[in-house]
This record gives sequence, structure tokens and C-alpha cells, in this order.
Amino acid sequence: MTPTRTRYRLAPAALAAVLLTGACTVAEQDPQGAETPDATATTDTTDGATPATGFDDVVVDADWLEAHLDDPSVKIIEVSTEPGLYERGHIPGATNFVWHTDFVDTVNRDIVDGERFTELVQAAGVDEDTTIVLYGDKDNWFAAWGAWVFDIYGAQDVRLLDGGRTFWENDGRELAVTPPRHEAGTWVAAEADDTLRSRLPDVLAVANGEKEEVLVDIRSVAEFTGEVFAPEGVQELAVRAGHIPGAVNVPWVEAVAEDGRFRSVEELREIYADAGVDGSTPITVYCRIGERASHTWFVLNKILGYEAAVYDGSWTEYGNTVGVPIENPAGTVWGGV
Repeated sequence: MTPTRTRYRLAPAALAAVLLTGACTVAEQDPQGAETPDATATTDTTDGATPATGFDDVVVDADWLEAHLDDPSVKIIEVSTEPGLYERGHIPGATNFVWHTDFVDTVNRDIVDGERFTELVQAAGVDEDTTIVLYGDKDNWFAAWGAWVFDIYGAQDVRLLDGGRTFWENDGRELAVTPPRHEAGTWVAAEADDTLRSRLPDVLAVANGEKEEVLVDIRSVAEFTGEVFAPEGVQELAVRAGHIPGAVNVPWVEAVAEDGRFRSVEELREIYADAGVDGSTPITVYCRIGERASHTWFVLNKILGYEAAVYDGSWTEYGNTVGVPIENPAGTVWGGV
């Protein structure tokens, strides 16, 4: 039986104490509310591949995954960014996907093509009816990117491990060092679903008032206002700072509790509704290069069921595009001036 778990909305002091490596500090965020518990009871069913986490079969908890480590209908994929992390230890049975080569066409600055992706996924033992569970470091940023790519190519049952790698490790659960060996699977990528992806002309039409859509910038407040060009220690990539006109700022971190697990469905709806995002209008999410935006896309599209797409060109593309409008409250538009 999965235990009842209590989730907490972080108080400002707790937020300031947590450093999110390689992106933004939680101290830059400003979730509202005191540290009040939200007891979300969950029940467990281990018959087949159906988790009961309250997230409509798109999120599994650690108990469920541990109970299904030997289930041939479940395949686990790690998508972490720290070099050597997978090799030092991974969830037993997990195959390693490298975000910047396995999910991305590095030459064309695009997602991996369907033929190559089919080869990788089949090598991981995935069949058409396989339950695919992704997890990774950095609170599942890049695992969520992987889920987005899987969805684009028509995978039917893709889920995230709640809390990702950090929660699994902090919970003292088993890690393996030997990569698994799988018989080749039968899964084949479908034609890419472009409705899950926004391009520069799409967001520019929204910025110019020619298209009705909600733009959600999920970067830190400091990035959104233009106070910083990029998170500390991260390559800037864009020559201008600020955000797309009309975008609302809901930093991705507001969707997770201190332990990295998703907040309850009720909390998530409230967080986005407070910013005017209620699913009544199509949504495009963006960040700096697309990975943090994928985390918010997963929340909006997979957990809340809203029509949402990722602008994976994100601020790197938009902020470097000649002639497009931006908003920059901090006044640091070009080169820090």
C-alpha cells in the first residue's frame, strides 16, 4: 500500500535555502502561502501498469516503480545531465538516454528525427504497449523533455517518476551499476505531432496580438524581468534579456514541493489559475532552451489536461531574433546596458 503523503508549500525561507543547479536559484521564486500541509491520500494497485498517484496515469511514485522493477511491460529510462551519474548508479533496469544527443539533432538544432528515435527506443526494449517511465536529475527537467519527445512521436503510455532521481536516492532505494540488456522492442515512431510544438512565427503572432494564446515564461523572475540574461553559471546564448510581450511568469519550480515531487492537482490548478492560466485558451510554454519549459508542459498538458505546447526555440531563439518585440522591465536589453 502506498503511504499517504503530505506535501508542503515552501515558505520563503525554505525557498531561499535550496539551490537549483545549472538553472536558477529557488530564492528567485516567490510562491505564495505559508508552509501548510496538503494531505493527498493515494492508494496503490500493483496489478498491471496502472499507478494510483492522483495524476491520471502519467506520474508514478517510487513505491509503484519499485514494485514494477521486474515487470516486463515496464521499461525505465534515465535522462540525466551530470556526466557519469548514470554509470555511478541508476535505478535497476534503467536504460540511459543522453539528452543532448539521443533526444536532439545537434546539427540542425532540432529534436531527434523519427527514424533515429525508433532505433534508440527499440534498443531500450520498448514495444507498442510498453509503459515507459522516465526519470532524471534536476527535478526531471530533461526527463520531461524526453516525455515531450515521446508524445510528439505518438508513444501511448509515458510517465514520470515523481521526484525523479534525487527523491529515489534520498529515499535510500536500490541503485544498480550494470546497464540492462533488452531484447529489441517493436515500437515505431509515428509522424511527429506538431500541435505539441510552437515555432517562432507562432509566438510572434501572439506577441503581436494576431493570435489568441497564453504564453507562459517559466524562467526565474530575474530572467523574466531582464535583471539577468541567464542563470548564474549558465551560458547566456541570447544577446537581449527580458521576455516575450504578453507572457505571464510562472517559474517552473512552483509546481514542485521541496522534495522535488509534484504538488497536488488542486494546488497546481490554483497556481496557474492565479496567473490567468486555466486551460480555456491554448498555451505555449518557453524558457531558455526548452528543458525547463518541458517540465511545465508536462504539468499543464499531462497532469492538468490543458492544451499546451513547448516553444523549444525559447528565449535563445527569440532573444536573438532581429526585429521582434520584447519587454524588459529591468532595462538591460543589450549587452547588460
